[in-house]
Amino acid sequence: MLELSSDQREKLQKSKRISNPGCYPTGFISITRPLVDAGILPVGTPITVNAISGYSGGGKGLIEIYESGGAEPWGGYGYGLSHKHIAEMCKYSNIDCAPIFQPQVGSFAQGMVVSVPLHYSWLKKETTGADLHNTLSKHYQGSSFVKVMPLGENGAKDANLLERDAFLRPDTLADTNIMQLFVFHNDSAGQAVICARLDNLGKGASGAAVQNMNIALGLDETVGL
Repeated sequence: MLELSSDQREKLQKSKRISNPGCYPTGFISITRPLVDAGILPVGTPITVNAISGYSGGGKGLIEIYESGGAEPWGGYGYGLSHKHIAEMCKYSNIDCAPIFQPQVGSFAQGMVVSVPLHYSWLKKETTGADLHNTLSKHYQGSSFVKVMPLGENGAKDANLLERDAFLRPDTLADTNIMQLFVFHNDSAGQAVICARLDNLGKGASGAAVQNMNIALGLDETVGL
């Protein structure tokens, strides 16, 4: 994952074996790692990640079920709290604490939204929504594919990023390698929800693989994307 840290590009260029994170961890790590590294989100914080993905993430079997018309419109899963992605979420976010992960599948083919709710009482003292937004914006400044969207619900509305000024649609970035990060906050309540929107088959899978391959081969990272 190129955007993980400032030295990641050099590591990718020198590596012979490169692995990609899963689609859910891509969103989660992109939200949490910069906050942990900046000292805003303390190591060991017991957080939750709520995420919904298009059914293509379940492979051929789930695709067939949904496209035959035999599937539920929405389905949560992973209730054994031992999902295979939890370990990499914990490790590469640097949070060193397994999050409670609540994955879900919806009746759309591609796209996903990964959401991490935060109480300010968990964070560095006097942290605000603007601080969270500024930290992410600084971390991803100059990134080709990760974009931090305008701050808050009003900022998202003003930029026409919410369907009918209310709904964060999960399939907007289908067939792209783009990931958008949103900081929704209520400073008076001392709460924020940070969301990552991406294509589970793009930045969450094959798009990221092509991006990493480009870097490893010494090409412009955007080639083919």
